[in-house]
Amino acid sequence: MINWKIIIAVVSIALSACAVAVTLYVARRKNWYDKIDERKIHTGNIPRLGGIGFAFAFLAVSIFLFVSFGPVSLHWYYIIVFFAMFAVLLIGLVDDFKPLKPKVKLFVQCAAALSVVVSGYYYQRLFLADFFGITGLSWLRYPITFIFIVGITNAINFVDGVDGLAGGICSLIAVTYGIIYSFYFHDAFAVLLCICLAASIGGFLIFNLPFPRAKIFMGDGGSQFLGFVLAILPIMHRGNVKLELPIPYVIALLIIPVFDTIAAIWRRVRDGRRIDSPDRLHIHHKLMNLGLRSRGIIGVLYTLQMVLGVLVFFAVTIPGKKSLFMLLSAYLIGLGFFTAIHFLNKSALEKRSKHQTDEL
Repeated sequence: MINWKIIIAVVSIALSACAVAVTLYVARRKNWYDKIDERKIHTGNIPRLGGIGFAFAFLAVSIFLFVSFGPVSLHWYYIIVFFAMFAVLLIGLVDDFKPLKPKVKLFVQCAAALSVVVSGYYYQRLFLADFFGITGLSWLRYPITFIFIVGITNAINFVDGVDGLAGGICSLIAVTYGIIYSFYFHDAFAVLLCICLAASIGGFLIFNLPFPRAKIFMGDGGSQFLGFVLAILPIMHRGNVKLELPIPYVIALLIIPVFDTIAAIWRRVRDGRRIDSPDRLHIHHKLMNLGLRSRGIIGVLYTLQMVLGVLVFFAVTIPGKKSLFMLLSAYLIGLGFFTAIHFLNKSALEKRSKHQTDEL
């Protein structure tokens, strides 16, 4: 019996690694290197087009999966979604070469998200069971799905600040999706899609070895592509509510980029700055201010992501009100972590400022 899970994993990681290697070679020959600005913490010449590699692998293998294993009725709808994913990747790659105005990128992201919703892919419910008399999102499913897709498309970019961080977190989320769809929904097709995404990211992460030391960044094209895919992956079964992971569970898995994005928007609104203005107060910057280096930051956030994954898995698989308790625990742990890091970072910056003042 053919083990398609192993085959898809091997093919995806191999295609991704080869595509990233070719991209790295071309980028070095053409001097396509990342520009250092207020957000960046790296030094040296490093290309930032690695997203091409894992995006190519995921799109190629996912097309094969839809043609070979996907419901026939969904083939044409997936073509629309495919072009939406490609558009998000393309606008990000253009931005990697020549920074675009935020409204241009947002327009393309909104168009891509709208095409997904119009195609019939959207979140329809809040819980897996009927809690508190709430059965679904009703008409709110359209605006909620649209806003969520656009938000997550941009959120992954905020945590893409340490070598291997965004890729690793996204890979862990994809693995958790796959485990849930395997053990709870028993959906082999969705599991293969999740394996494809996780393995494609793995092909890119190879170039962070010895870990973490990036030879190539994923760039805005890669981070936006990952955000877009992670936002729509739980709803790739068009209109089939029985195979849908409800949006509160998805958000719980994406707490790190979601909370970091909310904090960033709040800081900039509070300070009267543009929402897209750069700063060095994202979660990885704060951990760095506390004395952690790249491996320490990755270790802390990978651990948090795995804890969130375990809690969401039990929230899905445990029946009754215990399910809500596990889901709430994920949110509380995420909130507690971000709150603690915020105040620890504030204290560290105050001590550093006082020390510098005393020296003067």
